[in-house]
This record gives sequence, structure tokens and C-alpha cells, in this order.
Amino acid sequence: MKVYTTDKIRNVVLLGHGGCGKTSLAEAMAYLGGITSRIGKVTDGNTVSDYGKEEQKRHFSITTSMIPIEWEDTKINVLDTPGYFDFVGEVEEAVSAADAAIIVISGKAGVEVGTIKAWELCDKYKLPRMVYVSDMDVDNASFKQVVEDLTESYGKKIAPFHFPIRENEKFVGYVNVVSETGYRWQGKDAVEDTIPDYSTPYLEAYRETLMEAVAETSEEMMDRYFSGETFSPDEIRAALRNNVVDGSIVPISMGSSILCQGVYTLLDDIVKYMPSPENREIAGINLKTNEIYEANYDFSKAKSAYIFKTIVDPYIGKYSLIKVCSGVIKADDLLYNKDKDIEEKVGKLYVLQGSKPVEVSELHAGDIGALAKLTAARTGNSLSTKATPIQYAKADISVPYTYMRYKVKNKAEIDKAAQSLQKMTHEDQTLKVVNDTENGQMLIYGMGDQQLEIAVSRLLNEYKVEIELSKPKVAYRETIKKKVDVEAKYKKQSGGHGQYGHVKMRFEPLGDLEKTYEFEQEVVGGAVPKNYFPAVEKGMQESVLKGPLAAYPVVGVKGVLYDGSYHAVDSSEMAFKKATIQAFKKGFMDAGPVLLEPIASLKVCVPDAYTGDIMGDLNKRRGRVLGMNPMAGGKQVIEADIPVSSLFGYCTVLRSMTGGQGTYSYEFARYEQAPSDVQEKEVAARASKLEDADAD
Repeated sequence: MKVYTTDKIRNVVLLGHGGCGKTSLAEAMAYLGGITSRIGKVTDGNTVSDYGKEEQKRHFSITTSMIPIEWEDTKINVLDTPGYFDFVGEVEEAVSAADAAIIVISGKAGVEVGTIKAWELCDKYKLPRMVYVSDMDVDNASFKQVVEDLTESYGKKIAPFHFPIRENEKFVGYVNVVSETGYRWQGKDAVEDTIPDYSTPYLEAYRETLMEAVAETSEEMMDRYFSGETFSPDEIRAALRNNVVDGSIVPISMGSSILCQGVYTLLDDIVKYMPSPENREIAGINLKTNEIYEANYDFSKAKSAYIFKTIVDPYIGKYSLIKVCSGVIKADDLLYNKDKDIEEKVGKLYVLQGSKPVEVSELHAGDIGALAKLTAARTGNSLSTKATPIQYAKADISVPYTYMRYKVKNKAEIDKAAQSLQKMTHEDQTLKVVNDTENGQMLIYGMGDQQLEIAVSRLLNEYKVEIELSKPKVAYRETIKKKVDVEAKYKKQSGGHGQYGHVKMRFEPLGDLEKTYEFEQEVVGGAVPKNYFPAVEKGMQESVLKGPLAAYPVVGVKGVLYDGSYHAVDSSEMAFKKATIQAFKKGFMDAGPVLLEPIASLKVCVPDAYTGDIMGDLNKRRGRVLGMNPMAGGKQVIEADIPVSSLFGYCTVLRSMTGGQGTYSYEFARYEQAPSDVQEKEVAARASKLEDADAD
């Protein structure tokens, strides 16, 4: 592949709902660009971008893949993203590297939740966008309905550049609104033809929208528009490019990716209307001067790049996908990674066509490529030179809140599983592994159940390690509600020295659940010698690790040693420690023991229409709704306190209740007394743990 300068590059991300046709569109583009000699199908598992074994098996995209297409004298870097919500991290990475977006909408399914989320992402990253309506060859596809729905949601900025000609429910051609010409399909090629009479009203309406947008680009244009002048196609295109780049117009195109119809026109429009990186801005920090470094994809500045994605594949190896922010990066360059404080030699430079690496000699500012085997590099790292070290801000990636406990089936493979999972977390920033030492469990976090299920499948098929997922244990606590007075003696006689320890203690609520315990002594007259006080505290220290109620850690207990006795020969530190453990067990169970459950502060963001259902469901989950705050776009943020145990499986329920439009986040807040039914159930379930503790 030849080298392209910044002005000849277009970085375009394909966004949309799962199953809307993004990968099929990318495949048609790859075919027209000469990358493939035939169009693959998602259902056959032979597309360029869905190269992963899991993707081929499940027939949907799981990771973002890149297809650089050479079109005329321009290189279009197409980033094909997953549509399912569990893989939003992949989408966010791709959007952070793109300069424009194509939002794909199925003409059959219409505007879906994924369409709305794609639009919101474009707004967040200020991305110019176009809409491509796919499936126009399907009988019940409706371009008109998509246009109406988008216009209702987003107003006059929605502007069809092309619309379909249908005869007898068949997609036979299209009308170009800019040039006011009709075309009829002959295979994948379009031949100029007359515009049918029934299409004329649509042409007039859509063209009026375009002309208004063109007129608003300058006062001169506005005067000409109101005086009844017509604009030339070149004037229209020049004005529309400005409107598309600043987001005041969103062009709509359409076609059939399967038949490769309408894709040629779309590629032309990407080159004509979408911005090159030189029209975009990017800035980092020069770490030597602490000043803002305006990189702005300027090839004449010091070289710098940002790693927006990592691929760690057992079959194709490790690749760091970069976007060059300034300068020109060449093979064998020495690049400095500030995040890891290491210089690494680039070696070879690649562009990836799906899973196929294609070697290139250099990458100019604004281009997207791949570096192989950068051992220290991770997603989000900035690369530059030691002479001009630059740091760029990391992309904003969603936080995973769904988690499961996992166990490695074969204990001999625990290390192998840990290493394999670490590689997968380097690749996917929304996949996290946490060692929950407190509850003796390993946890795996993701955006949803599907992502976790696929992670398990990938571990087995790609890394040959089998793990099992199960419901995670909840970190309950134990404490007491009353004040008690107890005594305990530990006596043992077995020839020679015996064992003797005798304590009288008071246990009471400490009034602070943040502290585990507090120990005091009020012994008078040397009833218990001072040198045994540490042993008594040690006994208490051990006792609070596993409480007598359900073998959970104890919090908020105060213990006071006020009396006891000792034996000059038989007493020992061990005997006083054992006596204290006995006293604690007896005293704790007499002092109104209660189970404490962790409470989370929950925020649920949903469209207005769902607030009633969500609050009703939260009440069923023992949640306490604290209030609602309105957000832009007709949404509400519901704030509530909820037991952590009630959040298990909440992601799936929320998506089901809101059609995928709801999102949530939470953080640990505090501990509260669990209801009696929860306590009884948990105490019964933990009986075996208590027996184990007693055996110890």
C-alpha cells in the first residue's frame, strides 16, 4: 500500500445498532476497494472485519477492526465497530481515533436504540456524521420512515443526498438530490435514467432542505436564495462540505450492501464531504516545557502518536493500533513511551486489513496504522521522541459494573488462566479481573453477561484454559447491638506444665462501623498481669476475622478486659488468647448479633418514559429512591441506595425494561443492618463455614 499524506486521508468509524449492517457495508467497501475479489457474508463467517473465531461462530462483531480502502487518490481508514452494548469499549476506542462517522441504520428495522447511542457518541466527540440506510433491497425497507424519524428527533439538519427508486417493492435505482438526476441499477453499476413522476415530490422536498442549508452558509448565498437564483452543483457541494464538517447538516445516503448498490456513491461522498485529519484539532502536553502542544495532525511537527487500541491474538500476535498525531512515523524509528518511561524501536510499520498486516514504509500525521511487538505499550499510551516528549489525554472508556466469580477448573492452570486473562484485559479495557482477598474469590468484570460469556469461550478456544462463572459472594459484616458481661476460662492439664487463662470482659457496640474493634483494659490489682494484655488483644484480633454468627468479618465492637485470674506456673500467652476467643464467641452471641449488608449508591439514567417502572423495580429490590435529576435529551437520573446483593443481574434487567436505553453506575456507600429474613437465610447458608472456624 502506498503512503498517503494527511490531506488524502479519511478516518471513518461505522456506528449503529447490532445487526444493522455495519460489517456488510465494510465488506462491500473492501470489495469495491479491491481488497477482496468477492463479497463475504456475516452468516458465512468469511468477512474481512469479523475475523475472530467467536465473531465467526456468533455472526456478530465483538471487536473493532480496521479496513484501509484506497479510493481514487484517497485512503479511507474504515473502523468497523460492534453494535451490541456489551462491547461499547471497542466503540469508544474507535470513535476516539475517527474524524467522522457513518451511522448505519437498517431500512427494515428503522431507528433503534443503538442509532440513538451512536448519535450521542458523535455529539460527545464532535464528529461530523453521515447516515447510511442499509437493506434497501429488502421488501419492507422504508427509507422515508427513517428520514421522518430522524427529522423528528434531530430537526432540519437531516438532509437526504440520495433516495431510492422502488418499483413493485424492488430497489431499482436512486435519485441524486444535489444534481437532480436519476439512476437505474445494472448490477452494482448505476446508469443515468429519468426520474419517475412519483419520486418528484420527494426530490422537491429534500432539495428544499438542502438549498436552505446552502443559503445559510453566507449572506451572499442567502440573498441569492431569496432572489430566486439557483446554485450550481459545484457551489452546492462546496457549501455542503462546510456544513457537513461543522455538523450543521447530516447527509443521508442509502443502498444495499449485499448487492453492493449505493456503496460506490457512499465512498465518493466520504471523500467529497468528510474532513481529512488536517481539518481536525488535537493537543497534548509537552512534558519538557509543561506547555500545551498543538499537534493538530501537522506533518511538519515533531512525531507523536496515541495508542487507541491493542490487539493481543494467539494467532496473529500483538499489535498496537496508533493514530499519528503529528510528524511522520517511519519504520525503525525510536519512540519514547512516557507512560512506561521506555524507548522502543518500531521495527516494521503496518496497516491492518482486518487480521492481515500490510507493511508500509511510513505513516503521516492523521493516519492510522499498527506497530507490532511493542512489549511495554498499552492502550492509552502516548508515543513521541525523547527530545519532544508528548502526553495525550486517554480516551473516555465506560466503566464495567457487571461481575461474576470465576474458578479455574484445573488448579494446575491457575497461573496460565491469570496470564491469559491479563492479555485479554490489555485488549479490552472494559474487561477487568479483581482478586477479592476478603471473600476468597476471583472476580471478572465486564459491561454485561454476554461479554463475560464470550471471555470464557475465548479463554477455552484460544488459550486452552477452562474457567467456570458463578454468583459472587457478598461481603457481609457482623456486629452487636447490646452490651454484655462475660467470663471464660481456658484450662488444660496433660502432664508437666498445664495451660491456664481466665478473663472477665465486657463487649459493647463501638458506635463506629468503619473500625473493626477497639480493645481496652481496666484490670486492677494485677488480677491479670500486664504481660498478658497483648495476648488478650491478639485473641480479640483473631476473633473478629470470622464472626460467630455467620463467619463474616466483625466490625464496630469494643472489648474491655476488667478482671480475671492467672496461675504462676500454668498461665501462658496462648492460654489467655484462647480464653479471650471463648469469651468473644459467648459474649458476641449474647449481645444481639446482627448481620450488616453492604449498601451501594446507585445512579440509573433512563428516558423519562421509564422512570415509573425503574422506581417500582428498585423498591422490589429493597432500594430506597432518594431523588431524580433531569438530564439533557429527555432523560432522568434516578438516585437510590440499594443493597449490593440486589444488584446482581441488574444490567440485564435494566436493558430489558428500557429496550437497552438505560445505563447505571454505583459505588459502595456504607454498611447497614440486614433484614431478619436475609440474616436467617445467610446464617443457615454459612453453617458449614462456622463449623470450619470452630475446627480451627
